[in-house]
This record gives sequence, structure tokens and C-alpha cells, in this order.
Amino acid sequence: MKVLVTGGLGFIGSHTVVELQNEGFEVVIIDNLSNSSEDVLKGITAITGKTPLFEKLDLREKAAVQGFFKKHNDVTGVIHFAASKAVGESVEQPLLYYENNISSLIYLLQELQQKPEASFIFSSSCTVYGQAEKMPITEDAPVQTAMSPYGNTKQIGEEIITDTAKVTNISAILLRYFNPVGAHESVEIGELPLGVPQNLVPFITQTGVGLRQELSVFGNDYPTPDGTAVRDYIHVVDLAKAHVIALQRLLNKKNLAKVETFNLGTGKGSSVLEVIHSFEKVSDKKLPYVIKPRREGDITEAYANTDKANNVLGWKAELSLDEAMASAWKWEQKVRNK
Repeated sequence: MKVLVTGGLGFIGSHTVVELQNEGFEVVIIDNLSNSSEDVLKGITAITGKTPLFEKLDLREKAAVQGFFKKHNDVTGVIHFAASKAVGESVEQPLLYYENNISSLIYLLQELQQKPEASFIFSSSCTVYGQAEKMPITEDAPVQTAMSPYGNTKQIGEEIITDTAKVTNISAILLRYFNPVGAHESVEIGELPLGVPQNLVPFITQTGVGLRQELSVFGNDYPTPDGTAVRDYIHVVDLAKAHVIALQRLLNKKNLAKVETFNLGTGKGSSVLEVIHSFEKVSDKKLPYVIKPRREGDITEAYANTDKANNVLGWKAELSLDEAMASAWKWEQKVRNK
């Protein structure tokens, strides 16, 4: 069974490729290397003993996408990660985000709709909920007006997939992630942001290793137990396994609708200070941080109700925040000691 993983050399993509290969799938990766490195292939090979096929191409180039599907006409499942994902950057460069995140999705679906059947897993986000009115967030929570062009591309992407599935042989699962963190236990692959990290955990580990002078905590006056913003941090390996289960669900025709939606989180919220304390515990280091004003666009709290993923998808997050922070710290140390 040949599966295409777009953005398969990125953080979540690479961990998913590992889990797919461990389950016996033949994997072909598309990645344009704009936010990743071909070196990740070595890490995947070291873990699984098998090197996935790799095609360097840009999904914004329609002819290149058509050429790929002519060459790999036996692809029956697609897991689509390839997208720009920095909220702040999307506000500054909206057209870049709309072109990259929307046109690439359309070109993929145009090829898949020509097949007798196709299974499509979409990397969506809890950003579609905005600041939800009730915690924990269920899949039925209203999709709010997007707070950023990035969030909007995820909402539009979900709508495009839903409309397309209605009139084609494509079946899809939309996976709305909360906050992926950590690294593979082998420390062969992990999160490797280019430039200044946009996410909390790599900024923490880079500060811990001395690459950054101090961590900025944006806001300590939120209506939360310790005043800092609360998020649902999920170990990337747990997240990767959910993609394999979702794909198998479609391939085995277990889906109850043409398009299904699942939240992927732990069901538990952790504040920024709790994440810092978890790092300090597993690293035995004191982390320098300063309190700054709130950032525009940041919401107070978001954590998942995972009942549907647990009961319907048959998946559950198993790794703890401490385990995620320990693996992220080991990975950071390895990267810096190369």
C-alpha cells in the first residue's frame, strides 16, 4: 500500500512516516525543503531500517503535482501536512499563506478525484475554534472567525475537502491538532525550526541550551490558575500514531461519513509556567524567563475533549508532558552537539 506524505520531512510529517513504515506501508514523501532538511531521511532510516521514497517538489506548481501522480499512479492514500504554519508570519504575508496552503490542497485533490477511490488525511488545527466558549473543546464547538490568515487557511481547507468529498470518490478525515511537542525516543528526529522558534517548547529548549538568552512569557494576567495562557500539549509520537489509525480507518471502510473530524490532544490543559516547570524538572536546569505583555491574537486557553478520538477512532494519547519535555531536551542537546 503506497501512501503519499506531503511535508513528510517536517516535524509531524517525519514522525508519521516512521509510524507508517513501522506498520508496513510504502511511503513516498513530497517536500520542498522550505522548512525542513533532507537529513531527516537519515533519521527515519535509522529508526525504521527503511528509506522512504523522496520527491523534492513544490506543490504550488500544478504541472509538478500532475507529473508526480503520473509517476506514482499507485498512491491510494494521502496524508497532507505541507503548509506554512506561523501565525505571526501569516498576518504579515497573507498572500503567501493563501497560495501555499490553499492552491497546493486544490492541486492534490484534483489528482485524487480522478482515482476510483482515495483516502485523504488533512492536517488541520484547533485554531479553527478560535477562543472557544466552553472547555474542553468538542468537535461540535462552533468554528469561529479566524484570528489569522493561517487559521483561515485551515478553515477554508476543511471546507474545500468537505465540498469535494460530496461529489467525488475521496473520503477524508480532518485531524484538528492541539499543540504537538517532543521528539522520537531514539532522538533521531525531532523539531528543528529554522530561525527563531515560533513555538514555546523549542524556544524553551534553545534557552536551556544557551542559544537564547531568556524566554519571553507573553502575559501573566489571563484568567487562569497562574495567569499564563493554557494549551493542550500532545507528544508528537502520539499524534503521529493517530494519523496511521485514521488512514487505516478509511482504507478499511470503517468511516461513518465521507468526511469525519477528530480532535487530537491529551484532554488536559497546561499553562506556560507549568511547561517551564516540567522542563526544569526533567533537565535539572533553571530556566531564565521574563514576563512580557500579551501577544495580539493569543487566546486564553484551549484544550481538547478527546472522547470522540478515544471512542470512535480508537486512539488515545499515552505520553505525558514530562516525557515530551525530556525527549525535546535530549533532541536539542543532540542537535547542538553535532
